[in-house]
Formats: sequence, structure tokens, C-alpha cells
Amino acid sequence: MSKQDKIEIVENAFAYIVVMAMFAYGIGKIIQFDGGYLNTKTVGEMTGMELMWAFYGYSKPFALTLGFFEITGGVMMFFKKTRILGCLLISTILINVILQDIFYDVNVGALRAAIIYQVLIFCIFWFNKEKLINSFKILTQVKVVTASQRQNIKKIAFTILLFLILRIIEFFVTTKL
Repeated sequence: MSKQDKIEIVENAFAYIVVMAMFAYGIGKIIQFDGGYLNTKTVGEMTGMELMWAFYGYSKPFALTLGFFEITGGVMMFFKKTRILGCLLISTILINVILQDIFYDVNVGALRAAIIYQVLIFCIFWFNKEKLINSFKILTQVKVVTASQRQNIKKIAFTILLFLILRIIEFFVTTKL
């Protein structure tokens, strides 16, 4: 077997570990937070984990939405063609989970599991670093367009005008009148 074959085997194994976990956590959201909001303690009496469980348990659609994104990211990670996008989606979820586990003093086992899954994703990123670097270059490249100074001033003026209009709309939409 070539070195590339061995890397592919390791990458697939790492991906499948995370995929299985995301399926389990995503499906688990159906029942995971049931009754969490029924806690009779005051906010000051709750542990961080009880408070977090009450927050997530308050809205079943929110928990189900999180589960949907965990499963979606897992499906994307399963296939080589969409693996990087799946890793990016799952990373946003896992980093949030890791931070919540730390700051709300959630079970250390859950924290360790989330960290392990994120480390595996970082390894997958490392195995695909050339793709990531090329994608980043494409996304951040600036096209050099020569335009007259007058044309540039017009574009800046219209940008500022549109910005102001959008901010005014945002103000009226978000302000209680």
C-alpha cells in the first residue's frame, strides 16, 4: 500500500468515528433534553449543567434543529466529496459544545468526547491541507479591476447609500414601535 492509501484509510476511520457520534447525538436530540425545563429550582440554585439542560429543554424545535445539523454534518462527512464541508459544519457545532461543556461544567466525559471528535476533524483538515489552502486562496483572492477614479467614487457612494438604507430598514424591523 502506498503512503496515500494509508492516509486515506486513517482519514476514513477518523471520519467514521465522528459520523457515528454525530448520528448518535443528532438522533439523541429527540429525547435528550425532555423535561429539562421542568426543573423546580431557581436559576441561582441550579448547577451549570441543569441550567443548560433547562435552556435546551425549553424548546423542542431548537433541540431538533441542532440534531438535524449534527446528522447533516455527519452525512456530509461520510462522503469524501463533501467531507471538508461536513467537517466545517460539525466543527462549528463541536466548538460550541466544547465551550458550553467547559463554561457550564458539564460532565467531563462529554467534554472529552467532544474534544476527541474535534481533534479527529483537525486531523482530517491536516490530511486535506492542500485543498483547504487552495480553497482559502480562491475565496480570498482579490480581482484587480482597473476602473476610473470617478467610477470607484460612484461605487463607494452607492455602497454607503445602500448601507444606510439597509441600516434604517433594520432599525424599523427590529425596534418595537
